[in-house]
Amino acid sequence: MVTDQVDGYARAMLDVVGAESDADRLTDELFLVAKAFGESEELQGALSDPLIPFEKKQGIISDLIGKRASGVTVALVNMLIGVGRIKDFAEITKRMMELAAEAEGEVVADVTSAIELDAATQERLAARLTEVTGKRVKLHVTVDPSVVGGLVAQVEDTLFDGSVRSRLLELREAWA
Repeated sequence: MVTDQVDGYARAMLDVVGAESDADRLTDELFLVAKAFGESEELQGALSDPLIPFEKKQGIISDLIGKRASGVTVALVNMLIGVGRIKDFAEITKRMMELAAEAEGEVVADVTSAIELDAATQERLAARLTEVTGKRVKLHVTVDPSVVGGLVAQVEDTLFDGSVRSRLLELREAWA
């Protein structure tokens, strides 16, 4: 369930991103940064620690993403740190992406693949997910080699798991 605060920050971030000429790239950057931060409890702890000065936290962000992400992305991350909401970064970003998709009459599909997906593959996947869900789908793809092969897609509350990893786990359970 999305809280009013998460929704408010997501809407504010969407306003900032929407005002930029490269909104899709910024959305992708925020998605990737939020995912990376969400996977590091140590980083979340450091960025939310009230004993660490804000300037030090800005330095951490600059070192981690400053050269790879746009200034707008860095500023939005720093804003969330400054207002004490960095632990909600992934949820806020996810909500921002949902709001952006809704405005376009779409839903977001979080896709995890073992390998980089080319544009043609992404188009076919989006078309298939649109066909299956009955809703226009916008993909946000993450590469994770632990998937081994295949992919995992989540569209709203529905999970489509066609990964080799899950098939191997099913086999292991069947043999146990």
